Amino acid sequence: MVQKGRAALSDAELLAILLGSGTTKLTAVDVGMLMLQAVDNDLNELARLSIKQLCRHPGVGPAKAITVVAALELGRRRKEQGAGRRTTISSSRDIYQLMRPGLQDLPHEEFWVILLNRANVVMRQEKISSGGVAGTVADPKLIFKQALENLASSIILVHNHPSGNRNPSAADISLTKKLREAGNFLDLPILDHLIYTDNGYYSFADEGML
Repeated sequence: MVQKGRAALSDAELLAILLGSGTTKLTAVDVGMLMLQAVDNDLNELARLSIKQLCRHPGVGPAKAITVVAALELGRRRKEQGAGRRTTISSSRDIYQLMRPGLQDLPHEEFWVILLNRANVVMRQEKISSGGVAGTVADPKLIFKQALENLASSIILVHNHPSGNRNPSAADISLTKKLREAGNFLDLPILDHLIYTDNGYYSFADEGML
């Protein structure tokens, strides 16, 4: 987590941090994976389990179960508090304003995806990669993994150009086409790809490039 950031960890790895240790035969990550498999990798279902139910997993005693329950309860309360601040995307300007706090003044490129539900309400924002001044790598597998795991209905791509140049590169155009085709196949449409700069943006959707 220190090296790559919290977003780089899988759900099982985050659970492993809470558990602290596994068993003689299973690592903490293995135990976390078993816990998730028992609820079909649904964190909402995991949050509904009691301490007694969690203790049925190997290597999970009352203390570890309480830690997991407490962490999930904090997540539930955070979600509840943020429910009144949900963002609906209706234009490229909405995307720009949503991403501005995280991308403004960055000296390097980052690639993000915004996951939306059927009503175009933002479910979550995920950083896919972080690179140098000249570029960053966006792995399609990671992008669609996030979307599928979170049951998103559509995706918006966002990356920044620290140089201030809003125009897409040939690589940007090629990647967008590749992801659009993959999204159509998976029934996960790419609604837009926004190139962010501190002084404005380029929207593939607005420019008829999608």
